[in-house]
Amino acid sequence: MMSQNSQLIENPAKMIKLRLIIMIFLQYFVWGAWLITIANYWFSTKKWDATEFGAIFTTMGISSVFMPSLMGIVADRYMNAERLFSLLHILGGISLMALPFVNDSFTFFWVILLAMLFYMPTIAISNSISYSVLTKYKLDIVKTFPPIRVWGTIGFIAAMWLTNLTGNKASVNQFYFAGIAAVILAFYSLSLPKCPPTPNKNSNRNWVQVLGLDAFKLLASYKMLIFFLFSLLLGGALQLTNMYGDVFLDHFKEIPIYADSFAVKYSTIIMSISQISETLFILAIPFFLYRFGIKKVMLISMIAWVLRFGLLAYANPADGLWMIIISCIVYGMAFDFFNISGSLFVDSTVDPSTRSSAQGLFMMMTNGFGAILGSLASGYLIDHYFLFSDGSKDWTNIWLCFSLYALFIAVFFALLFHHKHDPKQLGEIKH
Repeated sequence: MMSQNSQLIENPAKMIKLRLIIMIFLQYFVWGAWLITIANYWFSTKKWDATEFGAIFTTMGISSVFMPSLMGIVADRYMNAERLFSLLHILGGISLMALPFVNDSFTFFWVILLAMLFYMPTIAISNSISYSVLTKYKLDIVKTFPPIRVWGTIGFIAAMWLTNLTGNKASVNQFYFAGIAAVILAFYSLSLPKCPPTPNKNSNRNWVQVLGLDAFKLLASYKMLIFFLFSLLLGGALQLTNMYGDVFLDHFKEIPIYADSFAVKYSTIIMSISQISETLFILAIPFFLYRFGIKKVMLISMIAWVLRFGLLAYANPADGLWMIIISCIVYGMAFDFFNISGSLFVDSTVDPSTRSSAQGLFMMMTNGFGAILGSLASGYLIDHYFLFSDGSKDWTNIWLCFSLYALFIAVFFALLFHHKHDPKQLGEIKH
């Protein structure tokens, strides 16, 4: 009798985890279908310039500055999270499917900005839905959610492969893939357990506190000011390989000796090694953070960015393919050791009453202002300093410039950031 009851409890838990996996898979499939390959559509099909392309990637930064907080308020106070999630994906999917009908870069910017205003808050809402459902089913979030979240990266990789293998990395179909997946996810999410608002939650907080603006008081601390400042600067590096990695490999098709190489034909698949590496380095974070502390872990991330860009500067799809592959593997360390370790450091450092606000500030600095900085600055620099007379890009010096930028950040971070490592401060993180 006891065994039958256990099975009855276990099976619904397995089923709900599967349903959340499908949600997370589609969530990041929508993003992966176009994020890495849009540069090929922009430069190869439309032949628009790099400055305008940099502006396209600022749309994610602009959206990340305020939309997650605003939509969080709506989900907390006024509307079921799964219904808001559905509505945002329907609107975002329609916006993405409108992009193929746009014929000028100015309008393209505004349409993709609209799509990002709808999409970016769904990242946080998908996490909130997962936490709510797992709690409802009395499952351990810390143990259960990471294996579910990994399927988001798998979904991202699957979308990249689909776009590449179907020959659509420079076509409008990538936006249809993303848009259709978003609409499917919108309807699917309505079948998930209800996640109703909690009107009384945080009822004594004012709007400044709800929006996380009170977290700016953390900048009064020298250590936190330096940490957030360098988070912003390093956040500028996060978009660079998303923006230019695939189009860099694709440009080798213009060189006869490389035109038929695997890395050129399937450049998006090669770049997906970065995401595969990312899933593996997540597992190494507790050990490194507990053993070495946030300063050394962040420095490792910065040096990894130096290597990531430096290797690409001298890589090619033939005898230099090993450099491309290693740079993709290094990306996992560069991304995870900065994003996830930085978030854990913020969570373990600030007072519990300001942890949520501090996380919002970290997100704002990296994916918001940092992304805007990296997108605009890189586009301007390429257009003004790294073009040959025939209009082609000087990829060697572009990547070396990015590598020197990461090295500059690493050196000054080592000199200016002062933090005494205390393993006990990290709580339950163990090696």
